[in-house]
Amino acid sequence: MSEEQAQPATRREWFLLITLATIQFTNILDFVIMMPLGPQLMRVFDMNAQQFGLVVSAYTFSAGTTGLLAAFFIDRFDRRRSLLFLYAGFGVGTFLCAIAPSYVFLVAARMTAGAFGGILGATIFAIIGDVIPYSRRGAATGMIMSSFSLATVVGVPTGMYLANRFSWHAPFFLLAANAAFVWAVAFRALPVLRTHLDNASDESPVRVVVSLVASWKYLRAFVFMILLVYAGFSIIPYLAPFLVSNLNMTEAQLPLVYFFGGAATIFTSRLFGRLSDQYGKKRIFAILTLVSLLPQLILTNLTAIPIIPLLVLTTFFMVFISGRGVPAMALVTSMVEPHRRGSFMSLNTSAQQLAAGVASMISGSVLITTSNGQLQRFDWIGWIAALVACACLWMSTKLESLEEISPAPVASHGR
Repeated sequence: MSEEQAQPATRREWFLLITLATIQFTNILDFVIMMPLGPQLMRVFDMNAQQFGLVVSAYTFSAGTTGLLAAFFIDRFDRRRSLLFLYAGFGVGTFLCAIAPSYVFLVAARMTAGAFGGILGATIFAIIGDVIPYSRRGAATGMIMSSFSLATVVGVPTGMYLANRFSWHAPFFLLAANAAFVWAVAFRALPVLRTHLDNASDESPVRVVVSLVASWKYLRAFVFMILLVYAGFSIIPYLAPFLVSNLNMTEAQLPLVYFFGGAATIFTSRLFGRLSDQYGKKRIFAILTLVSLLPQLILTNLTAIPIIPLLVLTTFFMVFISGRGVPAMALVTSMVEPHRRGSFMSLNTSAQQLAAGVASMISGSVLITTSNGQLQRFDWIGWIAALVACACLWMSTKLESLEEISPAPVASHGR
């Protein structure tokens, strides 16, 4: 066992991870809350599947565009300052969502939130790549990605309760207030994170980005993540409308889907991260991808069944769809040198966001909303997603990680 492997995570490292996971929690919740709110938003604004797809895609397309721009300069700044600036902008965008009086205003507000939220996620994972050793990076990635689980098990049911009790505006007001509080804590607690600047080269930002997109090694990583996101996001935005309209689940029962699914993934995300560190990230990714196809295909081809087996099925779906992303992200994060990692992760996140937007728009154009509100051709979406996941599995065998990269220590708490 190497010295790096033998050393456990330090207290400072744990505190940094908890802070980043909390920030990512609000970032993720702002995004995922849109999906279960789908039936209510479609009713309030009289939207069809394509129009709802545009609301979801507005966030992802905006995040993808700003991610491309951020790739040119994100590695030129202290990660702490970048994180705080982006989180503040994200909070403003969330507040605009809360006060949205119309469909057009809501789309614009989602674009604002996405413009900051997408780069925020890239910055968080760049920090993970900078300061966490490769031998613990899978577990650290699993911890950050478990914020998705916490968002679904705590945030979504709470948001749905507020939406059902008051209106769909209420969850976004709570999110904006929570983001303001977390920002204040992060401002006081986060250390300076500029070790990537100590190893920075004299390359211009344009040359760095060009070298990334011109390299087959990195292009394979981008294609890999595009396929992975498409495979999941062609289904996820329309899952709640499908459950309500086609499988006779009530809007009051929807929080149960996210509660049980999120509760399970709280444990499985970190488990899959540890397994990735122990047995290899590519191997665990392959296993999780193949297993995820079973609940995915059953769910998308399903007719109405009792609530209990339906909840079991949706829980397995969420566990393995989110679980395969843990080794995938840990692997991709380890493919680039630290002084380029911010630019790489911005491009990578941008590619993911654009893929999510394209997936949502394509699925929305394939689906047909009947006169009674049911979604037809959801089974088509499931089969297409399965084929894309298989292509993603093949692409994973072409990726090369830099396991020899030694992390920089967490910097001091000086401002």
